[in-house]
Amino acid sequence: MNIIFFTHPSFLGHQSMPRYAQWLAWGMQERGHRIAQWTPKARFVSLPVPQALKKWMGYLDQYVLFPWQVRRRLKQVPTDTLFVFTDHALGPWVPLVKHRRHVVHCHDFLAQRSALGLIQENPTGWTGQIYQNFIWKGYARAQNFISISHQTQRDLHTLLERRPACSEVVYNGVKSQYRPGSTSEARQQWSQQLQRDLTSGYLLHVGGNQWYKNRMGLLELYTAWRNQSRQNLPLLCIGEAPNAELEAFHEQSPYRQDIYFLTQQSDADVVKAYQGATAFVFPSLAEGFGWPIAEAMAAGCPVITTQEAPMTEVAGGQAFLIPRQQAGTDWAQRAAGVLEAVVTLTPQERRQVIEQSLANAQRFNAERALDVMEEIYQQIVEKSVDYVTP
Repeated sequence: MNIIFFTHPSFLGHQSMPRYAQWLAWGMQERGHRIAQWTPKARFVSLPVPQALKKWMGYLDQYVLFPWQVRRRLKQVPTDTLFVFTDHALGPWVPLVKHRRHVVHCHDFLAQRSALGLIQENPTGWTGQIYQNFIWKGYARAQNFISISHQTQRDLHTLLERRPACSEVVYNGVKSQYRPGSTSEARQQWSQQLQRDLTSGYLLHVGGNQWYKNRMGLLELYTAWRNQSRQNLPLLCIGEAPNAELEAFHEQSPYRQDIYFLTQQSDADVVKAYQGATAFVFPSLAEGFGWPIAEAMAAGCPVITTQEAPMTEVAGGQAFLIPRQQAGTDWAQRAAGVLEAVVTLTPQERRQVIEQSLANAQRFNAERALDVMEEIYQQIVEKSVDYVTP
């Protein structure tokens, strides 16, 4: 197949989406397909303008200059080419190839649902609502979609108000490096890195500062657990540096010496963190998939997460579930009780939990996910008909 991947421009500073796009492109190239990646270049955004105007310069690069370039390049592209949008947020470009073979990958519709007022924790201003509607008008013109979870697929169908010609679910793949290892060696490595004895274990969280990751809730849960437990395991938070709100909470916490915010960690360090953790705590309010849940299970770490889809979908009945946090409730205390049950598992109980988690993680094999995607791509190419004027 000839495959062209539309990807986010590097000047946006995204992390997960470029990795996903590269994983797709590499996987298809390894399978013998001819691939290319099309993405806006930093033209206007590189101009020496005030910082307040940078966003608008980026819009010019993405939605004025880039579409013009795409229209010119399309004249040289074979008619049997498959155009792959690596994220539905690239929707404004979909109309450029709506009459060509195409497919849109969908990750989460949290921004779209927030703009419609469906998520109270994330209110959206009027400019954000306009922008999200602009995105919707684009991807709504597409006919073929691949979602990373059944929850994302349900959201897609609700937003489209129709069933598209092709709508498949392919779970994210977990890299082979996420696998069980020596717990003692992992804890020793992190003990050396943090200059603290972690041989008795620690709690782990992996995620950013996005509202739905609920890092504030994580700290509240940890505080409630420490207040009621005889255990004193530290908490390692791997991801972005804390924002001002998290930093303020951290500074006032009586357990601040036991809370570590760790940034710019390598994949190998993250794997070691999973392998050595007593438990992985992931109290997200919402997700498109919940990649860290699968990674933790694949590395042999018991998982505590929210009793909401798609977290439950990924957990596959093998995680310890806590309610979704709601204001004005005793959520932290209730969740702390679940955490206490996990950290006090007997060795035999813990082994059983890990064995079941590893079995569940087999559903998220990266190579198998790419194989399924390849089959879907091939079906779209074979069944679709281009309406291209000669």
